[in-house]
Formats: sequence, C-alpha cells, structure tokens
Amino acid sequence: MLVSEFHFPLPDELIAQEPLADREGSRMLHLERSSGLHSDRGFRDFPALLQPGNLLVFNNTRVFPARLYGRREGARAHAISQRNPAARDFLQGRIEVLLTRQLTAEPNDWECLVRPGRKIGVEERLFFGEHDELQAEVLSRGEFGERRIRFQPVDDFHAVLDRIGHVPLPPYISRQDSSRDRERYQTVYAQQRGSVAAPTAGLHFTPEILDRIRQRGVETADITLHVGLGTFQPVRVERVEDHQIHSEAYSISASAAAAINQARRDARRIIAVGTTTVRTLEHAVRSGAGKIVPGAATSDLFVYPGFEFQVVKAMLTNFHLPQSTLLMMVCAFGGRENLLRAYKHAVSARYRFYSYGDCMFIE
Repeated sequence: MLVSEFHFPLPDELIAQEPLADREGSRMLHLERSSGLHSDRGFRDFPALLQPGNLLVFNNTRVFPARLYGRREGARAHAISQRNPAARDFLQGRIEVLLTRQLTAEPNDWECLVRPGRKIGVEERLFFGEHDELQAEVLSRGEFGERRIRFQPVDDFHAVLDRIGHVPLPPYISRQDSSRDRERYQTVYAQQRGSVAAPTAGLHFTPEILDRIRQRGVETADITLHVGLGTFQPVRVERVEDHQIHSEAYSISASAAAAINQARRDARRIIAVGTTTVRTLEHAVRSGAGKIVPGAATSDLFVYPGFEFQVVKAMLTNFHLPQSTLLMMVCAFGGRENLLRAYKHAVSARYRFYSYGDCMFIE
C-alpha cells in the first residue's frame, strides 16, 4: 500500500490558526461507515448521537510547555561580548528544543527535537531562559534533529519549565504561542502531565457538554496516553508497511479497565475520543490477549487499512494531515474511500482543519 494513496489537496487557508472563542462551537462532519453517507452537523449535536449504555473513553493526558528557546554556549558568549542588540536578537532565535519524552529523572535526561538540527553537536551546552534558568548538555544525536540532552539540577525543574517554556503548538500553526494557548490547547478534563501535543478531538468538550452526555445515561472512562515524538514525524517511506511508529507511554487504571471489559462483555458500544484513545485501547486488548489489563505500557501500534478493530466501535476525531499515520488510522476505521470522499466534502464546505479545527464523528 502506497503512502501517496492517502493524499488529498488542502488549501492553506483551511488550516485553523486560532481556536474558536467557543469550544463547543465547532462544526462536526458525521460519517456512517455502513452506508458511506456523511452529513454536516455541529459539535453540540454530539450528545444526541449517543445512546444510553454507550461507553465514551477519553485520553486525560495533560500538555506541558515543552518548547524551549535558547542559545548555544558559543553563540551566548559571542552575543554578550558583542553587546550588539541585533546580534543578540538573531542568536536568541537560533536554538529551539522540543522536549518529547523524559528518559530518566536523576539525572534529568530527555529525548528531544532540536533546531537547527545539523549545528547542535554532542557535548554542546545549551542555555534557556533570560537568565539561563535551565542549562543542558547534548549527550547523543539521532536522525532528523533528534537528540538526548541532560539538564543540570535545579530546585524545581517542572516549575521552571512551566515558567519559561512555551506551548508546543504544531508546526502547521504559523504563529508564536500566546497566553491563551495555555488554556485552549488543553482539554477541560486533562489531568496527567506528559504530552507534547493535545489529544485534539477532546478540545471541543466543555463541562456543559459532558453533563449532557452523562444525563443521557452514557458511561465515561479515562485512559492516559502521553503524545510524544511520533506526532511530529512525517512518513518518509513510499510503502505504508515500511513505516515505524515511535512508541508512546500509556496507562489504564483498574476502574477504567473494568468499565471497558464490562462494556465489551455486554456488547455495548465503546466510543473513543481521539486517535490516541483508539491506539491505547487496541494495543491494550492485544497485549492482554483479548482483555484490557490495568497497568502501564508503551505502544508503537501502527493502524492502517486492513487492521481489525477489537474494542472501538465509533470514534470522534479531528481532521488530519495528508499522508499521515493518523489519516491512515481513520481510513482503516471508516474505509479509505469513505474517508477521502468525506474529506473532499469537508474541503469544499470550508471546514477548519487540524488541531484547532473542526471534528468528525465516525460510527
């Protein structure tokens, strides 16, 4: 299967650059898998599409300010010695580090992406914050800008990171993050800190929508999958089968596992909010030999057409990048022809795409 089979044309102006003022004001494209028919709705219609006894599963991961801007050691010294405002401004933007996963706590080692990728070498020291509040050394390098770095000890690393770090907006949002993003690039039910990207299908929910869902007799459960490096990595192969997904950490509580297993025994519909929830549930059921087992694990499950879903019966998701692994997943669930036809309609109907965009309910 070729990656090019998952391409679709998308005008740049349809890529949402800002969140809506009203979280639940998004449009929603409703796709019925059995017929292939799609219809235009609003997200406020979502609760009405659920039935009593359905189980709605959320990913309660929390995004942290994982993007750091800083200086290389040589560049810092040069800027100070020159006392040149233009040089300082130029050098301030030279280093960008996106923390993607903490590898060890003591010492404080992280997997990350760096820019410029070719210039930052092993053993180089990096400085972050106006007063060098965080300092790190590059331990090793990988492909495509990947690095392992080690931070020098500070009293409260995460408190400093929260203060000087930036919201890790996706690369297709062509602006700097703002204070508003700290609240809007986060689901209202986020709890477990650890993601570098939001589970964006959840961004549409409000406390009022959640109340309406529960009032309909819909059961809910939370799992946690921390979105990591894989969400930023494009598919660089020609054949879908040759792509390797980066692993991501997830955990499922005993109560969530019990709720999911009971719903499966009762043949009740399990609805996943977001592709991260889909990946977690489908990986967990395979790891547990047909049963959801509570605990923590990692998943590198790659879902593309031909995959047999064992848990998820419906999903809410945002619109995804052409030729991306997430588009391949929703094509596996809804049928490639159905999905690409629905995406063509979404483009013509001027839906808003990607993280801050509109959503799609596939059942």
